[in-house]
Amino acid sequence: MNIPFVSFKPLEKELDTYIHAAFERVYTNSWYIDGNEGKVFEEAFAEYCGTRYCVGCGNGLDALILSLKALKISTGDEVLVPSNTYIATALAVTYVGAKPVFVEPDIRTYNIDPVNIIEKITSKTKAIIPVHLYGQPCDMEKIVDIAQKYNLYVIEDCAQAHGATYNGQKVGSFSNIAGFSFYPGKNLGALGDAGAIVTNDEKLAKMVRALGNYGSDYKYHHIYKGNNSRLDELQAAFLSAKLPLLDRINIERRSIAKRYMNEIKNTKLILPYVLDGVEPVWHIFSIRSVNRDELAAYLFEAGIGTNKHYPIPIHLQEAYKELNIGQGALPIAEQISATQLSLPMYYGMTEEQINYIIDKLNAF
Repeated sequence: MNIPFVSFKPLEKELDTYIHAAFERVYTNSWYIDGNEGKVFEEAFAEYCGTRYCVGCGNGLDALILSLKALKISTGDEVLVPSNTYIATALAVTYVGAKPVFVEPDIRTYNIDPVNIIEKITSKTKAIIPVHLYGQPCDMEKIVDIAQKYNLYVIEDCAQAHGATYNGQKVGSFSNIAGFSFYPGKNLGALGDAGAIVTNDEKLAKMVRALGNYGSDYKYHHIYKGNNSRLDELQAAFLSAKLPLLDRINIERRSIAKRYMNEIKNTKLILPYVLDGVEPVWHIFSIRSVNRDELAAYLFEAGIGTNKHYPIPIHLQEAYKELNIGQGALPIAEQISATQLSLPMYYGMTEEQINYIIDKLNAF
């Protein structure tokens, strides 16, 4: 049996008519930027997230950059980020001139550990970016409490967590502002690059919209030195076609994850840990093993696709060598990077495929 790490085919088959209709609608209207499709999606996604405002942009990285700019975080400031996230979280901080300060995660959940946040706060710290890694929400109550105590902004990185909840409340609605990615592989994915921010702050929403439109609040009038980062009409229309299916996609992912959690019995493997009150959406189902590379090769031979998220932590990437953070300085991030393996997890997986994966893992 051959099981890919991810497949879009089952979802594409179900959405085929709606996607073609979305394309025809945009193409017929001959309006491709800043039109009605974007407005419709932004309103729907804000409502879905439980926030007052949504502003579309070019991608998830831009969503974070625009959020930081709107909060006026810049040169000389420090922003706390997880030590084991995807590099985009740190890049956003760098691109506004600030310094990313890495905070170690909880080894159980892989999310930023509130216990480790306080010791990293200095007089230069301006914000915390909790990443809901792999689609599992961070411990937002504790993070928000810390931010309020130390007068810090909170920017949620929701790139992998569309629809995930913490104590019944959707991620993206806990912070000053939150960024989403709609990269095609996300639970809610476009057919190209796309992103958005959500917030309850009208002023921030207006600033982000202007900043992503060359700093312009209306045509040829520029109040900021902005970027060109807008959600185009075609991607907005595709996202509007897929959004009504998001809850069903997440329910199916939860069902697959439940089977993995309940039926993988191999004591050589470390399964995910879920905090009380948290409802992940399982963008990635991540396990760990000290024999990770051997396990990956074994599964490859069995026809099962896997992935490693992320095999080199940010502080050891050449791109961040100027920070002079050496091997061993962030041991939890390094441990996760060396042992993490992602299993197939996508809408449309069959019972036969799930059974086969579980059987092979238990036999390892």
